[in-house]
Amino acid sequence: MNGATVYRLLADNLAEHADKTALVDAARSVTYAELAAEAGRVAGWLLARGVQPGDRVIVHLRKGIDEVAAMFAIWQIGAVAVNVNLQWTMAQLAYVATDCRASAAILGRNVLGALAGADLPATLAHLLVRGAGTVPPGAGLWDELPAATVPEAVPDTQALAMIIYTSGSTGLPKGVMLSHSNIRNGAAAVAEYLGLGADDRLLSVLPYSFDAGLNQLTTMMLTGGTVVHQPVSLASEVMRMARDQAVTGLAGVPPLWNQIVRLLRDAPMELPALRRITNTGGKIPPDILQSMPDVFPGVDIYLMYGLTEAFRSTYLPPARFARKMGSIGQGIPRAQVFVIKHGIGIAGPGEQGELVHAGPLVSLGYWERPDLTAQKIRPCPELAHLIGDTPVVWSGDLVRVDDEGDYWFIGRMDDMIKTLGFRLSPTEVEDLVSQSGLAGDVVAFAVEDEEHGQVVHVAAFLLPGATEAALMTHCRKTMAHYMVPRRLHSWPGAMPRTASGKLDRPAIIAACKAGLS
Repeated sequence: MNGATVYRLLADNLAEHADKTALVDAARSVTYAELAAEAGRVAGWLLARGVQPGDRVIVHLRKGIDEVAAMFAIWQIGAVAVNVNLQWTMAQLAYVATDCRASAAILGRNVLGALAGADLPATLAHLLVRGAGTVPPGAGLWDELPAATVPEAVPDTQALAMIIYTSGSTGLPKGVMLSHSNIRNGAAAVAEYLGLGADDRLLSVLPYSFDAGLNQLTTMMLTGGTVVHQPVSLASEVMRMARDQAVTGLAGVPPLWNQIVRLLRDAPMELPALRRITNTGGKIPPDILQSMPDVFPGVDIYLMYGLTEAFRSTYLPPARFARKMGSIGQGIPRAQVFVIKHGIGIAGPGEQGELVHAGPLVSLGYWERPDLTAQKIRPCPELAHLIGDTPVVWSGDLVRVDDEGDYWFIGRMDDMIKTLGFRLSPTEVEDLVSQSGLAGDVVAFAVEDEEHGQVVHVAAFLLPGATEAALMTHCRKTMAHYMVPRRLHSWPGAMPRTASGKLDRPAIIAACKAGLS
């Protein structure tokens, strides 16, 4: 069906919104018609180089208009977009290009020097460079591309549209495959529950190589709204752009919300256009949650949950925020979400189990990794009476169901700390540490111990004026004895992030444990 491809999200705006602003960067903006023309120029270059439907094309550009034009150019010819975050190293980019056997790459002039030393695959035969200067022989120059009229490819809705690679913090990156149907269904579902429309202006901070960031773009294209790009995730810059560009919506991950809320507590800012804010990528600390209604008065607050393999999953409506701070809510439209007690059935009120996902948002699995796909996406015997042998995504996340059917995230099942006979979630420890008001970023983890099995350690970035002694005093007063950290690791400055802005937990834990040896 022609209307169900990702490229149609752009093209369908040309009849009614051609002259409307589609994208805003710091220095320029483009209308829908201008964006389509720019994408057409790039699509023409790809076709002239023999790029075929289904071929993989790398996009490695600074967040902004060029990046969006490149992605829609790829979708216009039926190829597969592989967006590599600009923060990734050339070795990571080379790995992705080799793994997906990319035939072309679209990248900025500034990375060419570093790229020259990368081990690029033989399949990567074509480079398109954005920016002035000397380029490798045979490479195309974006600035010199002519206008082009390119026939639109019409792939099957279940055909591969995009590969999103995980950060690789726990091993080599894996490519999650998203179909045209996955992306469009995700856009429609999120636009529905957020109530998005053509008059919305979303501030885009999250990268397009992150499913939540991609969804901001696709929801605005679906509704005819506007995306305002903010490539720098510095809290002061994010809020300045939100104010100056009169944005109606802002999405972030917990580390960014931590910074923004602390900033606004000290220096309140009027944001009269802002209607809604959304969180994804983890749990916001309780003290930050409690402050959000104060620093964002009259703004709807949506707490959301998702994972790349299932795209988007759950949300908590703003009407329930005040009495259910921290809940991830229930399944979004078009998604089927269940909590499963292994070998028993569906968890009921007061029970906990693993969150699983079914429905049209479930991805196609991992690129050329059928064994890993079969481990992660497989039938659920406990749901056979409802959905038969339809495969579901097993999240690996442990959640609790309350008496209204809302879900509460407990922690990763493989991260649970087992100490003195108790099973403890790192999130529970992190929440109590954050409530002290003494720490910013916090990561709790287990360290093996001969006497106790495991003991709790905590890495924390201490806020100005805070001390380890004061934080330990707070822990002893507020925590059960088995939860009290055996050791605090003071982190010198902001903790490392993944490319999507979430805390890089494996790197943080590894650094702390290395200090113990």
